[in-house]
Amino acid sequence: MKKVIPFILLLSGIFVGMAAFVPDTGWLSGGWTYTPVFMSRDVLDNSIKFIPGARDMIQTGKIYYRTPYIYVNERYKGVHVINNADPAHPVKEGFILAPGCIDMAVKGNIIYLDNAVDLVSFDLDRKQVTKRIRNVFPEPLPPDDFSFYPFNRPEGYVLVEWKKTNN
Repeated sequence: MKKVIPFILLLSGIFVGMAAFVPDTGWLSGGWTYTPVFMSRDVLDNSIKFIPGARDMIQTGKIYYRTPYIYVNERYKGVHVINNADPAHPVKEGFILAPGCIDMAVKGNIIYLDNAVDLVSFDLDRKQVTKRIRNVFPEPLPPDDFSFYPFNRPEGYVLVEWKKTNN
């Protein structure tokens, strides 16, 4: 028993000392949190559009390849469409604007996206939505899993994204 107490004290000292070297990400000091962003159901239902041309990639997610195209998810924003016919010179052809988009899959000429809580099929040739199934997915959780979630939100609104905010 006399050998156990010094060992416990030593371990405690190590853990306390290690805490001094943990980088402050903001959450521990109360420097930032995540705030929900809502969109009305009517706006969400008409939000998916193809925007021609290049757009900066800021917070990318999943990548999907279907010859000759590469599809890169921009978290909560939509999907970048890149023509990779010449791998030495890929061309950013456009962006599929899809608020709340985190995931995607491609089959044939259809890309399946999550549009917040809805599942949407988008025809890549005609550049338009072919089908929407409402309320398939749960709303996205805050990235830190600790941010306040407002249970008293306005009627008819859907959570589409979490924005990092300073306290």
